[in-house]
Amino acid sequence: MITRLFFLILFAMTILSCSKNTPQDYQDNTPKLDIRTYLNGKIKAWGILQDRSDKVTRRFTVDMEGKWNGNEGTLHEYFTFDDGEQSERIWKIKFIDDNNFTATADDVIGEAKGTQYGNALQMKYVLDLEVDKETKKRYEVTLDDWMYLLEDGVVVNKSEIKKFGITFAKLSIFFQKISDK
Repeated sequence: MITRLFFLILFAMTILSCSKNTPQDYQDNTPKLDIRTYLNGKIKAWGILQDRSDKVTRRFTVDMEGKWNGNEGTLHEYFTFDDGEQSERIWKIKFIDDNNFTATADDVIGEAKGTQYGNALQMKYVLDLEVDKETKKRYEVTLDDWMYLLEDGVVVNKSEIKKFGITFAKLSIFFQKISDK
């Protein structure tokens, strides 16, 4: 019995000690993503929201415009959902150094923490999410956003939305920078 318990504990420790994906894992990847450059100007995005069974529950587009003054920027996001609902989020972003930043928005609780290396970016934050417009029911959910810059200026954003540590939704967004020409 003690031997089984020992191996069970050893197995659990091995599983829990496995390294997780970090932005630093992508530091040598190109093209290099720097949101101070990429999120400067106009950007168009298309996205889907999936429930726990991976069923697409919402589709949306986002028109964005970013403006930067050195290491501080503002990103305006205008969402249009497939059911006609519209919403807006304004991010205020501050870089601590070339790789680390914080961000705030009205529906973000506290500060989002972000890190970018190579072609990847990770941002974690708590969102005050309205889940039912009629009853005004809201949840505090955690988001783990990952963005990857691909060729031709396309960015893929994959997010997990969690409540009590359990993933209950996934978000996928595809960004394309709009030329100001």
